[in-house]
Amino acid sequence: MIFQAIDDKEECIGVYVDGKMHFDDIPTNLTKTWKHSSSIKDSDVEYANIFANGKTLIECCPEELVPELEAAQRKMSAYLKSFQIAKVDLNDHCVFDMIPHDFLMQFCEIKNKITEYVFDNFEKPNNYEHLSDIQKLLQKIKYQELNLNSEGCREMMLSSIHRKKLQELIKNYRFVDYNLFGTVTGRLTTNRNSFPILTVTKEYRKIIKPTNDLFVSLDYNGAEVRTLLELCGEPQPQIDIHEWNSKHLFEQEVTREECKVRFFAWLYNPDSDDINTNYYDKEKVLDKHYVDGYIRTPYNRSIKVEPRKALNYLIQSTTADRVLEKAVKIDKMLEGKKSFISFIIHDEIVIDYCDEDRHMIDEIKKEFEGDYLCNISGGKDLYSLNELGI
Repeated sequence: MIFQAIDDKEECIGVYVDGKMHFDDIPTNLTKTWKHSSSIKDSDVEYANIFANGKTLIECCPEELVPELEAAQRKMSAYLKSFQIAKVDLNDHCVFDMIPHDFLMQFCEIKNKITEYVFDNFEKPNNYEHLSDIQKLLQKIKYQELNLNSEGCREMMLSSIHRKKLQELIKNYRFVDYNLFGTVTGRLTTNRNSFPILTVTKEYRKIIKPTNDLFVSLDYNGAEVRTLLELCGEPQPQIDIHEWNSKHLFEQEVTREECKVRFFAWLYNPDSDDINTNYYDKEKVLDKHYVDGYIRTPYNRSIKVEPRKALNYLIQSTTADRVLEKAVKIDKMLEGKKSFISFIIHDEIVIDYCDEDRHMIDEIKKEFEGDYLCNISGGKDLYSLNELGI
């Protein structure tokens, strides 16, 4: 049965189904809705926004419903703007306590019709389960309140420019709201009004503190290089990948930094012949994964791309999906624990770590690492992370 959650916060339980709103006795035969909500725990529900590859309601709306949807969205925007003017934060309230029920029912009915249209006219993506698992994790992260303060930032606070920016971040942002469909490759972006965790100046990360004992960060050593090795079917060196490359790819040994520059210049430039190796067989990888103008990744993404960018998209997308897949698995490992995934920052997963879960660190590192090599570090803020030597 098609339904809509009236609010997507876990504690705001209410659904619209079959012309009625339910707050206490929630129907049990719910099967299809527009988008995942933390308030609905049924794992058998399917999500139209994933079928539509992240398209908006208006982008999926049948032509005959467009005027009705646009009118409802204008009215919803007016409500939200009034809350903003009144300094009412909807993160602290349930939508159905703030907006008239007759309007919510009207809006949910339109969403039901668009949801039905999508399921009737869009094919289920091959990577649906993968995207559904990620969407659920990102929804969980969306309502984890950040611990932001300027403690330990004295040097930056002496600068009027830095002080103003840090105060703005602390005052205006409480949550990280990721966009699963922000890029064609699958790399995450953040939505408007989210803390800009993916783009914030690194030094400004000092204001981000854990709610537990410390942050523990896991990130791959040379993530994109190791992804290429995996795509080539080659073994993973269990030392720093750039040091390994510096010793094996050039006639004369070069420094690690010079190796990185030359390697990536060669990797993403189809015309470069600076490196001659069978270990990184770019042509073999493209022959397998780039067909008729589309790359097809190991995670069942199909992305249209011009030949010159095909390898870049393939590696970037595969790396992003590997990290997201690992994040989902680690999140499940942490169910019922005080530690939790706080951020996903490109190729890095950051855990808000509680010391009582220390027995899990080796297991978590092993899950994230697989046959790659990863770095693990920790610290009392998101900037001051030091290698843990685990």
